[in-house]
Amino acid sequence: MNAQDEIERLREEVAELRKALGERQQLSTPNLPALRDNFEFVTDCARFSENLISEQAVRKKYHFSEEAWERLGQDDALVTAIEAEKVRRIRSGAAKREKAQLHVVAAPDVLSGILMDPKANAKHRIDSAKALDDLADNGPQAAAEQDRVIVTINLGGGDVFRYAGSAKPLSPDDAKKLIECEPRARGVPGFEVD
Repeated sequence: MNAQDEIERLREEVAELRKALGERQQLSTPNLPALRDNFEFVTDCARFSENLISEQAVRKKYHFSEEAWERLGQDDALVTAIEAEKVRRIRSGAAKREKAQLHVVAAPDVLSGILMDPKANAKHRIDSAKALDDLADNGPQAAAEQDRVIVTINLGGGDVFRYAGSAKPLSPDDAKKLIECEPRARGVPGFEVD
């Protein structure tokens, strides 16, 4: 058999396979009671209604034909389960977190556009560089506060004052309150009278 005959035979096989794929049977109609109880499916449908995933993604994942997809929308019990899941996701904050994550994922492209735009204000370009640097950092966002300072003041006569606090500087408002208060005042954070 020469190469031309082999190519022709392969073309015929490909044509037969394409015909078989085109004629393939769609999957049977989904088992609605089972889907209503399938937490993952109900959650995926809730995420679809929140525009977090596409219809094509859901249909592909569960292998739904057009007919099966239409039938799902006509099942009141399934729709009720999806609505309940949407409410649960809103109350738990899951819907908000997922939507925010989608926007945060898009943020580097926006920031990069600002950074690379020669016509953008220099301050905006610098701010976008800082924001990109923060997004690129996968380390701890805020180090745990571990340094503490303890000040002991012995005024004699049994009056001893102790102030314990973080080594982090006080805000101007907190420092002003601390200076203006009477040393023996109770209720000032960190003051203890012995």
